[in-house]
Amino acid sequence: MIVAYFWSIKPKAIPFALLAMAVDRFTLSRSKNVGFYKSLGTGKGETFTPADANSLRWGLVAQVHDLESFDQSLVVKRWRKNSVDEFRAVLEPISSHGKWAGKEPFVATAKDWTGPVAAITRARIKWHQNFRFWSSVPPVTMSLKSAPGLISAIGIGEAPIGLQGTFSLWESAAAIKEFAYKGAAHQKAIADTATYNWYSEELFARFAVKDMRGSIH
Repeated sequence: MIVAYFWSIKPKAIPFALLAMAVDRFTLSRSKNVGFYKSLGTGKGETFTPADANSLRWGLVAQVHDLESFDQSLVVKRWRKNSVDEFRAVLEPISSHGKWAGKEPFVATAKDWTGPVAAITRARIKWHQNFRFWSSVPPVTMSLKSAPGLISAIGIGEAPIGLQGTFSLWESAAAIKEFAYKGAAHQKAIADTATYNWYSEELFARFAVKDMRGSIH
């Protein structure tokens, strides 16, 4: 089972967030309840440059065996204690293409899903392609925000530069397919990716949203 959290914090909790980003990995790596995981910073998802970063919202995506136990784990409780609101989505993979940190973390198990869908896109951008990538992103993000069927979307990142992506929520699988395969800006970005080969690693995954509480607006 996959669970995604996003927490909003007050400015006074920023030191906690920065420390947690550094130390949570040690706690999570020792947990028998946790498989793949990633602690995430967030941003507006408009330019995917450091200027996008939002120091008041942070996230975590994890593959867990026992959701209720993880929801009461030390890592989650610490974030919850230091946050002013929490978004949580319980997800089941529909499809996943590519790798994340050298792994294929999401095994598709959901079938015939007709409810809300979440999508995670992320990429490791080649350093010499950063500026070219940044110049190509704005038209895509603008079209994303106005895409029919989009519920919400935010930028996610493992680092200020080079390791970035998007977490988005959609009304249906049909809505995200419409954006991905028929949107002119997105199609150009796909063509540019093939031309410039600016990713050293990329992943696109879709998930059935089995449960959701809170908001990432």
